Amino acid sequence: MIRWIPRAPRWVVALVTVYIVVLVFVGAASHLADLIRSGLHPYSWAPDWLNLYWSSLAVFDSLAALLLVSGRRAGVDLTAAVMATDLMANWYAAYGIQHSDFFAQPGLQRLTAFTLLVLATGPFVRSRLSPGAIWNGV
Repeated sequence: MIRWIPRAPRWVVALVTVYIVVLVFVGAASHLADLIRSGLHPYSWAPDWLNLYWSSLAVFDSLAALLLVSGRRAGVDLTAAVMATDLMANWYAAYGIQHSDFFAQPGLQRLTAFTLLVLATGPFVRSRLSPGAIWNGV
């Protein structure tokens, strides 16, 4: 599953590792904790669709990390999609629902920084990974 690592440049391995660590240990872990603690609606102040979206990230963050571990371009694609949509959802929650601002939300600041990192570096990382399916042994 990780046979791609010796063939990849160190900077690609480093970035993929950062993506995976954040996706699994920050994203999936926090969404899974929310699911265990409060079910599909962990935030009483948020609409149902937003709660369900955030709850679904326990699966999507984990899937993106699995694809990245296997060295697949789809992992970068899914990571970028998850981060972009999660950032939009969090900005909507902060501004549209909580009537807060960026500087009052350290979590939103960190999410924005990580999303910008993924979107800025993702195309370069993606170009160094395999387009093949997980099971093809590459």
